[in-house]
Amino acid sequence: MSLPPADVDITDELVALLLASQHPDLEKLPRARAATGWDNVVYRLGDEFAMRLPRRLSAVELLRHEVEYLPALAPRLPLPVPAVVRTGHPGYGYPYEWAIVPWYPGTSAALAAPADRDVYAVELAGFLAAMHVEAPDDAPASVFRGTALALRQAAVEHRLTEFGAGLFAPAASEGFAPGTVDVLRSVFADGVSAATHTGPPRWLHGDPHPHNVVFGPEGTLAAVVDFGDLTSGDPAGDLGMIWLHFTPAGRAAFRAVYDDAASVSPGTAEALWRRARGWAVHYGLIAIMHDPAEPLHEVGRHALATLLESGVGATPAASAG
Repeated sequence: MSLPPADVDITDELVALLLASQHPDLEKLPRARAATGWDNVVYRLGDEFAMRLPRRLSAVELLRHEVEYLPALAPRLPLPVPAVVRTGHPGYGYPYEWAIVPWYPGTSAALAAPADRDVYAVELAGFLAAMHVEAPDDAPASVFRGTALALRQAAVEHRLTEFGAGLFAPAASEGFAPGTVDVLRSVFADGVSAATHTGPPRWLHGDPHPHNVVFGPEGTLAAVVDFGDLTSGDPAGDLGMIWLHFTPAGRAAFRAVYDDAASVSPGTAEALWRRARGWAVHYGLIAIMHDPAEPLHEVGRHALATLLESGVGATPAASAG
């Protein structure tokens, strides 16, 4: 799966001009292009900052959500997050607003093996429990994240069909047994059939997969990053990501902490985790669509394999799967 085309060409020269005209005190900092993502280009600025520039129009509103809401959320979260510290406006032919955020040194957790990621299961559970508080009425909502799981059914069915036909990235389906698509379809259908979220919408990270978790130099979690999909809705939308992160043991440790910290009631827990497992099918298929050279491909392969091992009816509480 390749990145969507950019609306604008973001060059080193453009970045230099924007900084010189709008934040001249940062102009002399060493800078280097750090990432080109789905929505943004990221430049590292010295040791403390990073510059996030939308590369397409649809990302502009997402950045506005980070600017508006994340600084207020950040102080009560137990891990560092890149709350916006400065903003920028269009200039020199660049048409969009942009932002400067903290830079957190470390490596993507997507580069680690699932068993090595298990070491932060408890930390991530505490983080998401703290994140998943009731959102205000004006919180952003998404048609892709935190919605009723049934709204993703058409997209999941399309990807399952492509996966079964071998139309994903090269060798994406390789190593999966016959009947894989049927099992994944059943797991997703079980999530759709679970009772829907009836409480108030909760704040969600929106995209807490391993590539958005940073291992620090000491092997601990340095930060949770990329809040471009910050939204509100059903917490199961975030919780489905734990199948991308952890082994069965890690998922069990995560759930034990999350259910307690988030005060998940026994009456809603089973349905919550069934929906989360359905979301895991959705996210696993998206991740494995990436080229095998991309870290998220192996993350997706792990998620789908572990969903197949546990099958329908097994949640992190009912079993280690």
